[in-house]
Amino acid sequence: MEPIELSDREKTILRNIIQQFVLTANPVGSSNLTKKYGLGLSAATIRNIMADLEDAGYLNHPHTSAGRVPTDKGYRFFVNSLMEPPVLQEDEKETILRELRVFMQETDDLIQVTSAILSDITNQLALVTYPKLETGRLEKIQIVQLTSSRILVVVSIVSGLVKTITLEINAEFNSDHIEAVQRLLNERLAGLTLSEIKRTIGERFRDISENYRPIIRVFLDSADRIFAGFKSSERAVITGAKNILKQPEFEKHEQFQGIIELIEDKDVIVHVMNNKISSENDLVIKIGKENESERLNDYSLITKDYTIGDVSGTIGIVGPRRMQYSKMIASIVYVAEVLSEYMRKGSPE
Repeated sequence: MEPIELSDREKTILRNIIQQFVLTANPVGSSNLTKKYGLGLSAATIRNIMADLEDAGYLNHPHTSAGRVPTDKGYRFFVNSLMEPPVLQEDEKETILRELRVFMQETDDLIQVTSAILSDITNQLALVTYPKLETGRLEKIQIVQLTSSRILVVVSIVSGLVKTITLEINAEFNSDHIEAVQRLLNERLAGLTLSEIKRTIGERFRDISENYRPIIRVFLDSADRIFAGFKSSERAVITGAKNILKQPEFEKHEQFQGIIELIEDKDVIVHVMNNKISSENDLVIKIGKENESERLNDYSLITKDYTIGDVSGTIGIVGPRRMQYSKMIASIVYVAEVLSEYMRKGSPE
């Protein structure tokens, strides 16, 4: 079915209904619009327009109320065509920067801090995925001998990210072997992505000398660990349960239970975030049933990528469809920019 072109009156009524519903969480009636927004229209005219919007699928009519609430289609039209441009005020930006600086003095986990701050400023669930190391290009590998049978491998990505892993070697080796293997690894692997290394490392070291084979064999056998991204349990941080549970949507037991289960099984959200279809500036907004997971059909998901060179992660929020989309989008975009700067430089200007 072709979308119906809305008149200016219909757009105004739809915008005001959504704005009022976001503020109050109560169905919006014609008398409420007449009193609050001074539209210059009679209550009867507004009721007729609201009925037309309902027939077109932009509004819904709860059985227990004379007012209307937005549908997924209504929210989507609002986000695409009616809302104010997403802009953060300078004082809001400064607040975000100040909180990041304060929290960064107390913890080394920038991802955890960022997620907590985003949740606090949006009052939604916030989720930040760790950078996808597999897409990063290897800068260098360093090997540090810990004991006679253990080595520490330091994998440095061009973007500045570092991953370390400890390996056991069931053979004798000395510092000369370590230096030679380190040189060989860097000569043959530097500049490749970690995913390329995982896939081709066996072919690249078939001709290796017997003297170095025991150490190289450890790298071949452990390639999935050394050159992989973060483990599943470490790939994302989700925060903000106390914030989102304040929303009136979760006053009913079944809705409360649903969001708790979603928080406890964050893989559902991570999967949706990692399988999104990128849009302009990597900003993605999914409303209600636009989410492929049925467990997210009552929520909106807004995500934005942050980048460190060739490596990227995703920052986002999950909350009721009734949210201040413009503020949410502006907050996510800015926090993603600040996180990228922190990752690249250690501190934003």
